[in-house]
Amino acid sequence: MHAVELDNLVKRYRKNPKPAVNELSFTVSEGEIFGLLGPNGAGKTTTVGVLTTRVLPTSGRATVCGVDVIGQPTRARQLLGVVPQRNNLDRSLSIRQNLLFHAAYHGVGRAERTRLADDILERMGLTDRAGEKIEMVSGGQAQRVMIARSLMHRPKVMFLDEPSTGLDPQARLFVHDRIRDLKADGVTVVLTTHDMDEAAKLSDRVGIVDHGSLLALDTPAALTRGLPGSTTLSVTVGLAGQDPERVEAALAELSGVERVERIAQGPTGPPGGMPAGMPPGMGGGAVPPEVAARIAAAAASAGPATTGQFRLYTADEPAVVLPFVLKTLGDIGTEVSGLSIGTPSLEDVFIHLTGRELR
Repeated sequence: MHAVELDNLVKRYRKNPKPAVNELSFTVSEGEIFGLLGPNGAGKTTTVGVLTTRVLPTSGRATVCGVDVIGQPTRARQLLGVVPQRNNLDRSLSIRQNLLFHAAYHGVGRAERTRLADDILERMGLTDRAGEKIEMVSGGQAQRVMIARSLMHRPKVMFLDEPSTGLDPQARLFVHDRIRDLKADGVTVVLTTHDMDEAAKLSDRVGIVDHGSLLALDTPAALTRGLPGSTTLSVTVGLAGQDPERVEAALAELSGVERVERIAQGPTGPPGGMPAGMPPGMGGGAVPPEVAARIAAAAASAGPATTGQFRLYTADEPAVVLPFVLKTLGDIGTEVSGLSIGTPSLEDVFIHLTGRELR
């Protein structure tokens, strides 16, 4: 028996002629961590809403642990737990009271819910703060409380919506460890996320949806292997006096290059594409607002882009392709200022299937 099963699920909203979910079908095995990925508006939230009994579908069938979520919603809710993206804890209650009230709602006896609360609070690292009001805890702690609360009725399937959004690195790692613990305990986990690294690290399989339809379903490794070109070669070049489309076309014609993407371009600056005046060590990660404003102002005043980056996808060894790349760029008078070699990621698969346009 599958932990989750969707069969030709359709959901239409009156004011939208296009279905939010369009004949969607997939299964999730017991004890699996399943990642549901897709752009904004792809149908993920509606799909999870149906599975958690909050949304009534137009047609199709959905089950959790063999229970029809449409025909037996009360029974289905006993089998599933939900951790929403937004904090919906009762701020007037303490952490412990939030857990106990949730268990009581689901019919867990007093002695059992007290024992469960003690155990789950310890596992979530919340024992010392159990008596504190929710309004006093951080975002990471609130996320842990929501996971703890959802476990109080011993669900068989857990649905987590963007489980680590807004968390600092330590809290994020803690939440990831707890998700792995759920799998070790035999709980099936369905998570929606925009974090491709999170999906790749946690998920046994991922399903990518867009416009309400399933585009791909497999393990993260299999999806990246199936992407055209198993190796990437990123080339940073000078574009002063050059036509970026001409450079892209020249690279695309090379033998062994399966496709080329223009990744980024910007004003001339120090190596790595950072504008002049950028503080040391600011080449990656979050950029402070005042620095970001300086970058934007520099880009706006710089006129036409003078540097560009192109990513080449190839199934050949980089050592075979690289000499031809350098020769081709040299022949058209394009100066190379940087090179990097990598393998496609789940993010590359996502972009390849859903496109780059912002929703």
